[in-house]
Amino acid sequence: MSKKVVLLGPSPPPHGGVSIYVSTLFGHLGARGLRLWTYGEREARGANVRFMKDKRRDLVPVLLREGRGARVADCTHFLLEYPSALVPVWVLLKRLLGFEWVKILHDGSLPARHAAFGGVRRALFRLAAGGVTEFVAVSDELGRWLREELRVAQPVSVVKSLLPVAPVGGDALPEGLEESLKDYTRRARRVCSVGAFIPEYGFLHAAEAVGRVRLETGEDVGLLLLDGGFASDEAYRREVLGGREWVTVLRSVAHADVFRLMRRSHAFVRGFGPESYGLSRVEALWVGLPVVATRAGETRGMLLYDFGDVDELTRQLKHALDGGHAQATAEWAARYQQEAEENLKSITMKLGLNES
Repeated sequence: MSKKVVLLGPSPPPHGGVSIYVSTLFGHLGARGLRLWTYGEREARGANVRFMKDKRRDLVPVLLREGRGARVADCTHFLLEYPSALVPVWVLLKRLLGFEWVKILHDGSLPARHAAFGGVRRALFRLAAGGVTEFVAVSDELGRWLREELRVAQPVSVVKSLLPVAPVGGDALPEGLEESLKDYTRRARRVCSVGAFIPEYGFLHAAEAVGRVRLETGEDVGLLLLDGGFASDEAYRREVLGGREWVTVLRSVAHADVFRLMRRSHAFVRGFGPESYGLSRVEALWVGLPVVATRAGETRGMLLYDFGDVDELTRQLKHALDGGHAQATAEWAARYQQEAEENLKSITMKLGLNES
């Protein structure tokens, strides 16, 4: 390895797809010399880890101390996807310190949001995009957008964000979590969904569909909403939960426990509209759950519906619960495992780390 390689991004909690990606990638490559500059709700510690309590305030001092000549793989949201006032400082320091900026682009909503940017945000975005050394998109759609619509001059690669996950042993949950889950586990059929209480994640659509399945089948179906905690609309939350005593909510659950919770479910719904890839979809397949998902991001091997179409979501959810999709689920789980191994090799090479 010829230069210092740094991974910059959030660590869980909160448990969004980007933070899981960052922690998983560092878990695989930390022993090969990858360094981690990170932030989150709880302090991350370890060899070659720099935790920033205030990501925007602390990033510049860390960069000045350790960034000279480095190759920085950026998974943040505030330097490009939601460009902030830190952008001019970052671009200036890139020139002064001579570091490389590899932007790993995760946000599938960016193309639509970019079209609506105002003058200031558009100028910041243009400055940031011009300062990137190399782009890595986690989906074909984002790669095409960078090449064909933005027409960026820099190299653009597509490396999907799915990475191998270490097997999670046992089904035991922390005592407090087990207690919170009692109402859910007593239900005859159980549906799980991951996201946040904002409209884009489709929790309301999932709740409405489960309600219809309960009425149409007469079965006691419960819904578990795993709230990542990274965004919240309280009025929307009240709308989702109102009058639905069969909905259970858990917030900022540890990643390993998410797998254990999925194992106690019979189907998984991923209702995010502007999905870029959708790690949780594949993780659900890996634990044997049929996945009902929007037609966005990764969709192979899943039961699909258009975002907001509760009729179609209800039909697909009933199909998922009837057990007829089990063989396809197992076959696709194996295929995704192989692809995850290939993605890890690709991103390792892209970061400039030696393979072991």
